[in-house]
Amino acid sequence: MIDPNDADEIDRAHAHNDRMVLRAIAMDGTCTGEHGVGRGKVHFMEAEHGPAVAVMRSIKQALDPLGIMNPGKVLPA
Repeated sequence: MIDPNDADEIDRAHAHNDRMVLRAIAMDGTCTGEHGVGRGKVHFMEAEHGPAVAVMRSIKQALDPLGIMNPGKVLPA
């Protein structure tokens, strides 16, 4: 639990989460959770999947050229 009114505590919690996610990836784990990537972990996609993210984006663009399915989520342009 963190105090939502304490900016320093929130920053430390985010930094701790980032370290845990990067450690999981370094150990051949994943940044995703039970419900997928989500907005909180999207910035780890490149670290986990490298150049494959560009392929994922191109597939998303081919299947959803108007960006109407989950707009701005997981693979933002």
